[in-house]
Amino acid sequence: MTNRTLAQIERRIDKIKALLSGIGEMRPGSITEQFKDRESQTGPYYQLSYTLDMKSRTDYVSNDALADVRRQVANYKRFKELCAQWVALGIEHSKLKIKLKPKG
Repeated sequence: MTNRTLAQIERRIDKIKALLSGIGEMRPGSITEQFKDRESQTGPYYQLSYTLDMKSRTDYVSNDALADVRRQVANYKRFKELCAQWVALGIEHSKLKIKLKPKG
C-alpha cells in the first residue's frame, strides 16, 4: 500500500468510473483460429470460447464479425482490469479511512 491520501484515492476511483462509462460493447472470452486441415492450414475459421453461468460455451465467429468481436473481447478485458483496480483502491480507501478515524 502506498502513502496516498483519501482524496488521491477518490480522484483515481472517479477516473476509473469515467473510463468504465466509456467502454462500449463487450464479451468475455478468447478467440482462437482453427483450421479444417492442420497440415495444409486450409480453411481458417475463428471460435470465441467463454464461460457464462458456470457453463463453457463456444461460438463461431465469421470473418465479417471478427474485428467487432476482437474489440468486444478487448473491452471486456479492460472492464475487468478497471474493476480490479477499483476494488483494490476501495480496500485501500477503507483501510486508510479506518486508520485516520479518531479513536474514541
